[in-house]
Amino acid sequence: MDIRPIRSEADYEATLDEISSLMETDPPIGSPTGDRLDVLVTLVQAYEAQQHPVLPPDPIDAIQFRMEQQGLTVADMRPYIGPPNRVYEVLSRKRGLSLAMIRRLHKGLGIPAERLIGC
Repeated sequence: MDIRPIRSEADYEATLDEISSLMETDPPIGSPTGDRLDVLVTLVQAYEAQQHPVLPPDPIDAIQFRMEQQGLTVADMRPYIGPPNRVYEVLSRKRGLSLAMIRRLHKGLGIPAERLIGC
């Protein structure tokens, strides 16, 4: 099993191509080909985590996503943020979230507090 580290985008692309080919054959788990596939996937995951990290959404993006998920309108946000003008100010990033808003959004809509705090 000749496997090398992924050190460049070219290595990354070549490894993805090999993974795709191996997946088409659907090798049995524990077979030499299945083990090769498993190791290559692990290498790709490590490379992607280092070179292409997925950043968490900012607080406003998290709120807008939850609103879209649940079909909520600005009026529906009143219990969490306040009157519509305040909701618009928060969503347009003209007003920051208060601690009370963060608590209500977390408790009422299940948005993780760390997302709302921006950590």
